[in-house]
Amino acid sequence: MPRNIEIKARISSVEELMPKVRSIADQGPWELRQEDTYFECAAGRLKLRTGSEHPGQLIYYRRENQAGPKESLYTIAPTSDPKALRALLSQALGQVGRVEKVRTLFLSGRTRIHLDRVAGLGDFLELEVVLADQEPAGQGIEEAHELLSRLGIHRSQLIEGSYLEFPASSRMA
Repeated sequence: MPRNIEIKARISSVEELMPKVRSIADQGPWELRQEDTYFECAAGRLKLRTGSEHPGQLIYYRRENQAGPKESLYTIAPTSDPKALRALLSQALGQVGRVEKVRTLFLSGRTRIHLDRVAGLGDFLELEVVLADQEPAGQGIEEAHELLSRLGIHRSQLIEGSYLEFPASSRMA
């Protein structure tokens, strides 16, 4: 199963962080509109992603809910009929919720840098350091910490969980 080191942080604005991200990125930016529909899942998370870059992807992933870098194991299956798959999974498993976002994607080496504008929540940074098959997670965690430092992100900005699980008390109007 593919793995990466993932970290999310609340940021004041995408525009404010954009110059710093541009300075460390090798590629990008690409703007993507994404809608993630989450389904009941006993172990891990299951979401159907639709958006501007592909018809649909079913994504299963497992990771700890903790602020800071964490290992995420994931599997992605493309689908050419996301509407039918959403209906089927909704009937079979039940929907937990939906998250809509505009993602600005950059690449810095093996790291995907996401600047996300999430509907109803605000602006976020997400890093995904892609790990090689037998690579220790610690190496990716070190890389994530270095990037956070270069971007000026403080520990107090880090969040746990997915956008869907972001505390309602922190949601923006």
